Amino acid sequence: MTGRLNSAQPYALGLFRIIVGLLFACHGAASLFGVLGGAMGGGTVPAGTWPGWYAAVIQLVGGTLVTLGLGTRAAAFIASGSMAYAYFKVHQPEALWPLQNGGEPSAMFCWAMLLLVFTGSGALGLDRLFTARGESAERPAASASAGEREPAAA
Repeated sequence: MTGRLNSAQPYALGLFRIIVGLLFACHGAASLFGVLGGAMGGGTVPAGTWPGWYAAVIQLVGGTLVTLGLGTRAAAFIASGSMAYAYFKVHQPEALWPLQNGGEPSAMFCWAMLLLVFTGSGALGLDRLFTARGESAERPAASASAGEREPAAA
Protein backbone atom coordinates (compact mmCIF):
# COMPACT_ATOMS: atom_id res chain seq x y z
CA MET A 1 0.00 0.00 0.00
CA THR A 2 2.83 2.39 0.80
CA GLY A 3 4.30 1.84 -2.67
CA ARG A 4 1.02 2.82 -4.34
CA LEU A 5 0.69 5.92 -2.19
CA ASN A 6 4.28 6.92 -2.90
CA SER A 7 3.78 6.53 -6.63
CA ALA A 8 0.68 8.75 -6.46
CA GLN A 9 2.43 11.44 -4.42
CA PRO A 10 3.38 13.75 -7.34
CA TYR A 11 -0.22 13.68 -8.60
CA ALA A 12 -1.69 14.34 -5.14
CA LEU A 13 0.76 17.21 -4.73
CA GLY A 14 -0.20 18.55 -8.17
CA LEU A 15 -3.90 18.48 -7.27
CA PHE A 16 -3.15 20.14 -3.92
CA ARG A 17 -1.23 22.89 -5.76
CA ILE A 18 -4.05 23.44 -8.25
CA ILE A 19 -6.76 23.72 -5.57
CA VAL A 20 -4.72 25.99 -3.27
CA GLY A 21 -3.67 28.20 -6.19
CA LEU A 22 -7.20 28.46 -7.54
CA LEU A 23 -8.66 29.38 -4.15
CA PHE A 24 -5.90 31.94 -3.62
CA ALA A 25 -6.50 33.49 -7.05
CA CYS A 26 -10.24 33.69 -6.32
CA HIS A 27 -9.52 35.88 -3.27
CA GLY A 28 -7.52 38.24 -5.46
CA ALA A 29 -10.18 38.32 -8.19
CA ALA A 30 -12.88 39.05 -5.61
CA SER A 31 -10.90 41.96 -4.19
CA LEU A 32 -9.82 43.45 -7.51
CA PHE A 33 -12.91 42.88 -9.68
CA GLY A 34 -15.77 42.41 -7.22
CA VAL A 35 -16.57 38.92 -8.49
CA LEU A 36 -17.53 36.00 -6.24
CA GLY A 37 -19.06 38.32 -3.66
CA GLY A 38 -16.40 41.01 -3.84
CA ALA A 39 -14.06 42.23 -1.16
CA MET A 40 -15.31 42.04 2.41
CA GLY A 41 -18.89 41.30 1.44
CA GLY A 42 -19.07 43.38 -1.74
CA GLY A 43 -17.23 45.88 -3.84
CA THR A 44 -13.57 46.14 -4.71
CA VAL A 45 -10.41 47.32 -3.03
CA PRO A 46 -9.48 50.82 -4.27
CA ALA A 47 -6.51 50.71 -6.64
CA GLY A 48 -3.14 51.40 -5.05
CA THR A 49 -4.28 51.25 -1.42
CA TRP A 50 -1.82 49.70 1.01
CA PRO A 51 -1.82 46.81 1.79
CA GLY A 52 -5.15 45.54 0.44
CA TRP A 53 -4.72 46.25 -3.26
CA TYR A 54 -1.15 44.93 -3.35
CA ALA A 55 -2.21 41.80 -1.47
CA ALA A 56 -5.02 41.27 -3.99
CA VAL A 57 -2.59 41.55 -6.92
CA ILE A 58 -0.26 39.04 -5.26
CA GLN A 59 -3.22 36.74 -4.66
CA LEU A 60 -4.45 36.91 -8.25
CA VAL A 61 -1.08 36.67 -10.00
CA GLY A 62 0.53 34.31 -7.48
CA GLY A 63 -2.53 32.09 -7.30
CA THR A 64 -2.73 31.87 -11.08
CA LEU A 65 0.96 30.97 -11.39
CA VAL A 66 0.65 28.35 -8.64
CA THR A 67 -2.48 26.92 -10.26
CA LEU A 68 -0.67 26.57 -13.59
CA GLY A 69 2.47 25.26 -11.93
CA LEU A 70 4.55 27.98 -13.56
CA GLY A 71 7.31 29.43 -11.38
CA THR A 72 5.63 27.63 -8.50
CA ARG A 73 8.38 27.96 -5.91
CA ALA A 74 8.94 31.70 -6.43
CA ALA A 75 5.22 32.53 -6.65
CA ALA A 76 4.46 30.44 -3.56
CA PHE A 77 7.30 32.11 -1.64
CA ILE A 78 5.93 35.60 -2.34
CA ALA A 79 2.37 34.47 -1.63
CA SER A 80 3.39 32.86 1.65
CA GLY A 81 5.17 36.01 2.74
CA SER A 82 2.19 38.18 1.90
CA MET A 83 -0.07 35.96 3.99
CA ALA A 84 2.37 36.01 6.91
CA TYR A 85 2.35 39.81 6.69
CA ALA A 86 -1.47 39.82 6.56
CA TYR A 87 -1.70 37.59 9.60
CA PHE A 88 0.77 39.44 11.81
CA LYS A 89 -0.17 43.00 10.80
CA VAL A 90 -3.93 42.69 10.35
CA HIS A 91 -5.22 39.70 12.32
CA GLN A 92 -2.82 38.92 15.17
CA PRO A 93 -3.12 42.35 16.88
CA GLU A 94 -6.84 41.61 17.35
CA ALA A 95 -6.29 38.37 19.31
CA LEU A 96 -3.69 35.63 19.74
CA TRP A 97 -5.39 32.67 18.04
CA PRO A 98 -6.48 32.61 14.37
CA LEU A 99 -9.91 31.34 15.41
CA GLN A 100 -10.39 34.46 17.53
CA ASN A 101 -8.94 37.06 15.13
CA GLY A 102 -10.35 35.86 11.80
CA GLY A 103 -6.89 34.99 10.50
CA GLU A 104 -7.48 31.32 9.68
CA PRO A 105 -7.42 31.81 5.88
CA SER A 106 -4.22 33.86 6.11
CA ALA A 107 -2.53 31.28 8.31
CA MET A 108 -3.63 28.33 6.16
CA PHE A 109 -2.62 29.97 2.88
CA CYS A 110 0.71 31.01 4.40
CA TRP A 111 1.59 27.45 5.42
CA ALA A 112 0.15 25.82 2.28
CA MET A 113 2.18 28.12 0.05
CA LEU A 114 5.28 27.60 2.18
CA LEU A 115 4.87 23.85 1.69
CA LEU A 116 4.82 24.39 -2.09
CA VAL A 117 8.07 26.36 -1.85
CA PHE A 118 9.77 23.20 -0.59
CA THR A 119 7.91 20.57 -2.63
CA GLY A 120 7.67 22.30 -6.00
CA SER A 121 4.79 21.89 -8.40
CA GLY A 122 4.40 18.11 -8.37
CA ALA A 123 2.79 16.53 -11.41
CA LEU A 124 0.50 18.33 -13.83
CA GLY A 125 2.42 21.61 -13.76
CA LEU A 126 3.86 23.69 -16.58
CA ASP A 127 7.20 23.74 -14.72
CA ARG A 128 7.60 20.04 -15.47
CA LEU A 129 6.59 20.44 -19.09
CA PHE A 130 9.20 23.13 -19.71
CA THR A 131 11.85 21.23 -17.75
CA ALA A 132 11.17 18.06 -19.76
CA ARG A 133 11.38 19.96 -23.06
CA GLY A 134 14.62 21.62 -22.01
CA GLU A 135 16.19 18.31 -21.01
CA SER A 136 15.13 16.56 -24.24
CA ALA A 137 16.53 19.40 -26.36
CA GLU A 138 19.75 19.33 -24.34
CA ARG A 139 20.35 15.55 -24.66
CA PRO A 140 20.87 15.32 -28.45
CA ALA A 141 23.27 18.25 -28.40
CA ALA A 142 25.27 16.64 -25.60
CA SER A 143 25.39 13.23 -27.30
CA ALA A 144 26.38 14.79 -30.65
CA SER A 145 29.26 16.69 -29.08
CA ALA A 146 30.34 13.55 -27.22
CA GLY A 147 30.17 11.59 -30.50
CA GLU A 148 32.38 14.14 -32.22
CA ARG A 149 35.02 13.85 -29.53
CA GLU A 150 35.30 10.07 -29.66
CA PRO A 151 36.64 9.76 -33.24
CA ALA A 152 39.21 12.49 -32.60
CA ALA A 153 40.52 10.62 -29.55
CA ALA A 154 40.85 7.33 -31.50
